[in-house]
Amino acid sequence: MTNSFFTRISGDTYAPTIHAEGAWSTEDYHFASLAGLMTHVIEQHRVQHDGGKLELSRISFDILGRLPFQEVSIEVEVKRPGRTIELVEAVATIGDRPVIIARAWYLMPSDTADVAGVEYEALPAPEECPERPFSQDWGGGYIAQVVARQAVEKRAGRGATWLTSPNTLVDGDTPIAIAEFINRVDPANGINPRQSPKEWAFPNVDLTIHLFRQPAGEWTGLDTAVSWGAHGIGLTASTLHDIHGPVGRAEQSLTLRKM
Repeated sequence: MTNSFFTRISGDTYAPTIHAEGAWSTEDYHFASLAGLMTHVIEQHRVQHDGGKLELSRISFDILGRLPFQEVSIEVEVKRPGRTIELVEAVATIGDRPVIIARAWYLMPSDTADVAGVEYEALPAPEECPERPFSQDWGGGYIAQVVARQAVEKRAGRGATWLTSPNTLVDGDTPIAIAEFINRVDPANGINPRQSPKEWAFPNVDLTIHLFRQPAGEWTGLDTAVSWGAHGIGLTASTLHDIHGPVGRAEQSLTLRKM
C-alpha cells in the first residue's frame, strides 16, 4: 500500500492511488485530492519561477464535469506576472478533456504584525477532541484514509472537525505544507450535511479558498456551516484553521438533487 495520493508518470502527468478515490463514486476522484495535487504543482512551478517569494492569498477551483479515476495531467501558466502580485492558472486534464481550472493569486508578504487582528474564534486543539469515524458517513479510498476529530458537536448543517492524513500528495516529492493543507479542505461539504447522502446528492461545483496566513502543521480545521436554498442551490462556508488558529475561509457552491 502506497503512502501517497499520486505517483508521477511523466513530468506533468500523475496516476492516482486508492487514497484519491471518490466518496460519491469510486469510479471518480475525490475532488480534494485533485485540489491538493494542483496546488502542489502550482507551488513547485512558483519556486522554479521566482524562488517562492510570494505567498498564496486565494485559490479557486472550477469543476468542469465528472472526474474519472484515471491519469491526470496538470499544466501551469502565469497569467499576470509581477514582483509583488501574480496570478497563476492551472488546468487539470483527464483523457483529452479539461476537468478543473484553478486560479491562484500570489502576493508579496510584509511585516504587519503590529496591526494584525482576527475576528474568528480558535478551535480546541486536535488532541483535545474526540475521534470521529468519518468512514461511517462516507465511502471511498480518500475517506477511508482520513483521520478526523470532532472539535464542536455536529448537527445537520453545522459543526467543526479536524482532519489529517498519514499520506502525502505525490510519491517521492517533498511535501508542500500548503498543498497538503488544501488537500483536506474539500471534505467540508460532507462533514455536517443537512440531509443524508443516501437520500440527497449535493456535490459542489467549485471551491474557493482565501488565506490571510499561511497554514502550518499536519491538521486542517473546518468550522463549517451549510445552507440549502429553496430552489436547488446550496452553499458550504467554512472558517479554516491550523493548529495555531484561524487562517482563512473556504466556500463551495452546491447543486442539490433528490436521489
